[in-house]
Amino acid sequence: MPCPLIYLLSLSLLAGAAALSIYTLDELDELGSGSGLRDFSEPTELNISTCPFTFYGQTYNTIFVSFTGGRFVMCFTGFYNPGLSDNCIIGAPYEEDMGEMEIGFDQGYDNLITAELPEITRPGECYVSLVIDDDVVYRLHSFGRQSALYFSGPVNDPSGSVDIRVLANGTTIQSKSSDSSGPITNIFDLSGCRHLGVVYAPGNMVSNPDACLLLICNETSQLQVTGCGPTERCLGNNMCVPYLTCTVAGPAVIDFSSELNSALDSCGYELVSLPSEPDFKVKANFRERRLEDVNFLDSVTVQLGPSTFFLGPYGTVELNDTTLTLSSSVQDFDGVKLSKDQSGVMATVMLSNYNTSVLFDGTTMLIGLEGPQEDIILMGLCSNSSYITESRISAGGCDTQNQNKYIAAQSEMVQHDDNPVSCKIATERCNLLRGGPFAACNYQIDPEPYINACKETLCRYPLVDGLTCQFLEAYATVCEIRTNTELSWRSTLSCLSPVAFCQGRVCTDNEFCSQTLAGEAGCFCRANFASSYRSSNTLGGETVCNQNTVSVTLVGCLLEEKGIDISKLHLNDQSCRGLLDKQTNMVTFSFGGSNTCGAVITTNNTHAIYKNTIKLQNMSSDVIIRKDQVYIDFACILDQSDTEKMSFRIKDSSVIEHITSGVWEYNLTMRAYSDASRTQVLLPTTEVQLDQRTWVELKTEGLDGSLVAMVTDSCWATNEPTAEASLRYDLINGGCANPDDHTVMVMDNGLGTSNYFSFNMFQFSGNDGDVYLHCKVKLCVKQNNTCTVSCNSGSRRRRSVSFEDDDEDLASISLTWFN
Repeated sequence: MPCPLIYLLSLSLLAGAAALSIYTLDELDELGSGSGLRDFSEPTELNISTCPFTFYGQTYNTIFVSFTGGRFVMCFTGFYNPGLSDNCIIGAPYEEDMGEMEIGFDQGYDNLITAELPEITRPGECYVSLVIDDDVVYRLHSFGRQSALYFSGPVNDPSGSVDIRVLANGTTIQSKSSDSSGPITNIFDLSGCRHLGVVYAPGNMVSNPDACLLLICNETSQLQVTGCGPTERCLGNNMCVPYLTCTVAGPAVIDFSSELNSALDSCGYELVSLPSEPDFKVKANFRERRLEDVNFLDSVTVQLGPSTFFLGPYGTVELNDTTLTLSSSVQDFDGVKLSKDQSGVMATVMLSNYNTSVLFDGTTMLIGLEGPQEDIILMGLCSNSSYITESRISAGGCDTQNQNKYIAAQSEMVQHDDNPVSCKIATERCNLLRGGPFAACNYQIDPEPYINACKETLCRYPLVDGLTCQFLEAYATVCEIRTNTELSWRSTLSCLSPVAFCQGRVCTDNEFCSQTLAGEAGCFCRANFASSYRSSNTLGGETVCNQNTVSVTLVGCLLEEKGIDISKLHLNDQSCRGLLDKQTNMVTFSFGGSNTCGAVITTNNTHAIYKNTIKLQNMSSDVIIRKDQVYIDFACILDQSDTEKMSFRIKDSSVIEHITSGVWEYNLTMRAYSDASRTQVLLPTTEVQLDQRTWVELKTEGLDGSLVAMVTDSCWATNEPTAEASLRYDLINGGCANPDDHTVMVMDNGLGTSNYFSFNMFQFSGNDGDVYLHCKVKLCVKQNNTCTVSCNSGSRRRRSVSFEDDDEDLASISLTWFN
């Protein structure tokens, strides 16, 4: 595109070669007088609405005056700020920061100005006079679309020269330097045209056939711009064809008429359908990401007859549920031409009267419809984005709970933004679409719906997931297709080249792909899925305590959000890693059985605690670290204080008690035998004679023998069903046999999850009733403890590190013999 002609003028007036008449202030007063005086001595905003001033094609009602860097400066778009796109006049040095403004309507200066600038042909309308230090005059003269600056004053700069510069959009348009020993006078022509931030001199014409653009700034500064219309596309060589575009970015839908609306809920919507082409439809599915009430374009479906093409968020394309392998080369599948590169997937459908294209990069979609527009009938959101409800697909299966939230938030966004700082940054970012590197597009493609879509989304959503560039990219894509112009803006605005960032990364249905803290593609949790975990401030589910194992499952996307690498997590024993379920992206850590994975087991009088820790791979040898350390404790607690008493008669052969202690469950069985090998169970029909040897086994099921052992603390007989009967006879006390009864023998006590003892059968003296046998047992944690019972000859007591003789900590069981 040829460069526009910039109005640039530099004059040097040497001493003795004055081309203009020099007037004193008194003589200037005689030429014309005005009204509306206002004094200023500091940065001041001055209202000139009674004499609007046109500065290179742009009309202003306000000027901003200041004394900056030793010079007097007047600007039209805000106070002077070097480096920004200022529209200013940088004046001469001053002696005192004191000035006076006056607005007048006489034409006393007109002949003086038009004599110097004959190209100004319109009559004068008014002027704004700014007098500095009582002897320096700046007069802004308005001639309608034409305008001029008159300067007069002494040389106050020690260098003996005066340099005055005129800036438009930060670019120096004119400058004049004057060297003189006395007063000087300069006149500047400020007439011209301005288009998309570029200033054109009167009489200038710019033609760019490649972009179908013709621009003319006539002699009276009237601007004429011709190009393709808002519903056309430039093919180059000044050739325009009918072309409609619809953009879907985030929740926003900018339809064929450039009207903006947004998807209200997590749902499917019909975007385009043509009654004249009943077999063709384009649909889109919207889903939430980090917030429940902000939905984003997630996938696209193109339907042509019986063929359904699903364009997924990760660059995947399916035809009737069959995954296709695509490349940058165009391939034809059932009448739909498909290709894929790093920028996304392109689908093109040639209909009878229209050429339809769908470009989808995983987050943004552009639909182009090329063909005759007379009497065209379109349906769907791209036809009219306000048809939200009518275009919803399967409304009964959609999550519409956030519709009212969205409408309320949209109406209150400007007044009640929850994060005004973030919204201000977002607004400034979105406004970049107006002018600047996008100026070449603004004349044909209205940036306002894109700016509004950008602000409505970013003011309600964190400034993440590439959104600060997504809407800029969406506008640039439409521009480049419609105007046949390639823009250069990404490096200036810190945006990456157009790449489908998550292409090839597949997340689960409960996740979406975005950029991790390390700048890579990662899977993050959707808000609805993660809400229960976030509300409880956890990274996974509750600890599961089974009979022999302890396990906990963590949510992969929650870990990834925090920058935690699942592959580097382990238990206390670094060889114990998590098991990742690739279908759900959930990772499970467990220990138990023969491998405790470094679990720490502690006990007190009431509980045994099995605890392990999930942590990151040991990095203590690293000089520095850049990631948070991870310590996730999980444990199971075995409550040893629960005692449930159950009594059964020998007719049942054995007694089984199901004990539930805290989150652990196990069975405790008492069974009587008639032989030492414990193979002959005493049945209800079996007669047991007095002084007959009897063996009783106590056994648990559901406990891990590598972790705990069962210790029989006491066994005794009573003549009544209750274990607290006053008449009792001790067989075992303190884990040891009654030293006064030499028939009692205790075996394997504290070695494992079962033990047994034997004695000779008896009955109570003077009582021929039933005999009730009661036992109390306790669990002992093996780690760093000695659970076996040591009984000294002649003593019934023994010492165990983890075993205390407290009835409240014991589990009881009873067995009954009939006489």
